[in-house]
Amino acid sequence: MDDSRTVGRSRLSFADEHAVDEFVTELRRFERGEIDADTWRRFRLLRGTYGQRQDGVQMLRIKIPQGILSAPQIATIADIADDYSRGFCHVTTRQNIQLHFIPLPQIETAMRRLAAVGLTTREACGNSVRNVTACPYAGVARDEAFDVTPYAEALTRFLLGHRLSSTLPRKFKIAFEGCPTDHALASINDLGWTAVRRDTAERVERGFRLTAGGGTSIMATSGRVLYEFLPAAEMLDVAEAVLRVFHDLGDYEHRQRNRMKFLIKTLGWDRFKSHVFEAVDAVRADGGARLPFDPDDPPQEAAPSWPQTGPPSLDDVRALVVATGTKGPGMHPSTADSEATAGAERDWRHTNVFTQRQGDYAVAVVRLDLGDITSGQLRVLARLSQSYGDGTVRLTPDQNVFLRWVRHADVRPLFERLCAAGLAGKDAATARDVTSCPGAESCRLAVTQSRGIARNVGDLLQMRPDLVQATSGASIRVSGCPNGCGQHHVATLGLQGSIRKVDGRAVPQYFLLVGGHAANGGSTFGRLAAKVPARRTAAAIERLLLWYRDDRLPDETPDAFFARADLATVRARLADLETLTSETVTPDDFIDLGDVRPFAPEVMDGECAV
Repeated sequence: MDDSRTVGRSRLSFADEHAVDEFVTELRRFERGEIDADTWRRFRLLRGTYGQRQDGVQMLRIKIPQGILSAPQIATIADIADDYSRGFCHVTTRQNIQLHFIPLPQIETAMRRLAAVGLTTREACGNSVRNVTACPYAGVARDEAFDVTPYAEALTRFLLGHRLSSTLPRKFKIAFEGCPTDHALASINDLGWTAVRRDTAERVERGFRLTAGGGTSIMATSGRVLYEFLPAAEMLDVAEAVLRVFHDLGDYEHRQRNRMKFLIKTLGWDRFKSHVFEAVDAVRADGGARLPFDPDDPPQEAAPSWPQTGPPSLDDVRALVVATGTKGPGMHPSTADSEATAGAERDWRHTNVFTQRQGDYAVAVVRLDLGDITSGQLRVLARLSQSYGDGTVRLTPDQNVFLRWVRHADVRPLFERLCAAGLAGKDAATARDVTSCPGAESCRLAVTQSRGIARNVGDLLQMRPDLVQATSGASIRVSGCPNGCGQHHVATLGLQGSIRKVDGRAVPQYFLLVGGHAANGGSTFGRLAAKVPARRTAAAIERLLLWYRDDRLPDETPDAFFARADLATVRARLADLETLTSETVTPDDFIDLGDVRPFAPEVMDGECAV
């Protein structure tokens, strides 16, 4: 734990230089014609390199286990974004970071720079065990059973480079949650680990309620309970056992139905469980695996005890932000400075700051529009994490950033610097805080520019603070295709990109789903209520939120209201927006939000299931 590359928090490297060497070797083989394009594609995906719809450039996905980044890692990502990408990066719903429009010849250097600070892209894409996510409140939440972070990190290290982790029929997702609220969306993962404490005569035992087979996209499914209480000491053996079953019995041929949820449906739940329990016995017979710490007394995250660095001045912050600009295609994040007035600080504190269970400290939430942040803003965050926090940040599943371990006396100077950096947006975790995948800006499978409608809805709600306040707890999520990278299936109001024809011409539209919600007891998936042209979707969202405000029952949440809403009534309320004819269509209806050209959807050969 004394690795010189760790700063503040002791966290050893996840990287392996040999993995980068392998990437270079296979790239050279492909360039010499020794392996075909499909073989090369399968390999590069397992190294986190995903083809975009634009020729010659790649998306590089960086695995951020549990969403935790140190200040040196943040600064390195900023440098790579400047040197090889567009000067900004994208935070995903699985706590990863994606860099877009990177030329393939520059991927190697980017990987080596990441490895130097302990970061990897291995198994970030492809048919592999993806990033192991965890609740961003872990370790500081008042109501958690226990901090799941050390267990999630142990499973990450156990499975990273595991002999099964990159030879699966399809991608495999894992999430950890310690709170009563399912912040990590564990219920829609292939394996969802929810912390449980059990009192025995001798001690308090730590374990997990383990669910299996969750997932969205086609056949949205909530994970089913595999163990009501699995002792933490047994978690690695059971995880490997489930992977063995999926590896041995999963469907390798039919790319649209080879997630583990389809295997469970084919076998039946009882047969699937029987196979898993047999595999657990086999894993133990092979020697099994142990956690690298006492399962009931793991390492605990304590308050920072080392000297913090002096904070940058407001002028220093502004200089860092403007030192490098954004470039390239697509929608760029704003870096506009904002005024740190008393009223603005009060509103920001109300939605973006909460006290940790360690009462002397608070968490400050940095809300990122569309999940984007510039390289200059990243450098500011790195500095602020060292001046006011513990030298780390946590990325969240709703595409924001947590600065933890902030002393209450430091909240105001932190806010002032976030304002100077253009990072002091309020309304975190509200309807205004719209989640979105990258969409057709770069993704080969996307139908629509999901980022365009996300910004459109966010801008509308920014002008309606009264409506945002009246709809506390509502979530809005957008995906550009059915795969659901924006997790629209579990949103209060979810949007899925689609297409319709008017007079033989393509019009972008969104399937509007209502009443979705992720919960530890099982997820509820949104129901299709309407199909609304893209240019009218923000108005549809506003109309539905107003309906909730005016007609809800006392103390009824937005999720509960829309879960019980009659679909015929919803559609009737949106009928004038949904209907589009030759007489009512406008020239703008034929242009997707976030674009200036006529809508010409091209769904390309995707790389999500190769």
